[in-house]
Amino acid sequence: MRAHTFTSSDGVQLAYDEAGHGRATPIVLCHGLAATGEQFAADAAFFAGLGHRVLVPHLRGHGRSATPEPPTETSLSIARIAADLVEMLDDAGADRVHWVGNSLGGIVALEMLPARRFCTLATFGTTYAIRLPRIGGHRVIAAGHRLLGGNALAALAARTTSRDPAAQRLIEKMLREVRPEVTATLAGVLTQYDLIAAGEAADIPVLLLRCGEDRLVNAGLGDTLRAMQRIPNFRLVDVPRGGHVANLDATDAVRAALLAFWSDS
Repeated sequence: MRAHTFTSSDGVQLAYDEAGHGRATPIVLCHGLAATGEQFAADAAFFAGLGHRVLVPHLRGHGRSATPEPPTETSLSIARIAADLVEMLDDAGADRVHWVGNSLGGIVALEMLPARRFCTLATFGTTYAIRLPRIGGHRVIAAGHRLLGGNALAALAARTTSRDPAAQRLIEKMLREVRPEVTATLAGVLTQYDLIAAGEAADIPVLLLRCGEDRLVNAGLGDTLRAMQRIPNFRLVDVPRGGHVANLDATDAVRAALLAFWSDS
């Protein structure tokens, strides 16, 4: 893949990778919290081989992208990350794209919908709204790093995220590279958001992949599905063997679902 960098409008150097030169509608594959663009390297090569140009961002504070100083709930907000990604599309000269977002990569896509840069939107490991107490997960992450150390915490998280050994190895590798202050801050940001109205207002085809092994996210999908299943342009597809990063442990099923969705859209 070809590596690119640009500077965001608030001065943070951001990175994305690119594969393929095809004339078909470009595809963006966007990772989630505590991952990197490496999560989608194999998928980028696969879709590039089918004639697509593929863009794979590294979100701010992740992978090859820099961390804003200081990392705060403002400099790492959903709106700020969404702005980064619109700017990435501008830098890449990509007008409208098929967007595929995992977890945070789907959340920020919902925030991006008013920019009208998508031909289609597909998410997995993403619920459109979360309402949790402001204290909790981010403090657990920070405490885990202090008590267990980053490597042990990465190994534990990888085993609980996927049952697939190859997926576990890549997840652990990405988690070993995380910046604890970024993960903890973003975990705080993600305790409270509601983007269901943005999804309801979308006038493009929308796909939600519900992954059978992603139990925590599935437990929080109730409000999302009650709202979105009333929308004629919304499609729900089950991926029974998929975990939170289903492109790694249910690869063929995720790719097949995406190709069918794009073909029908």
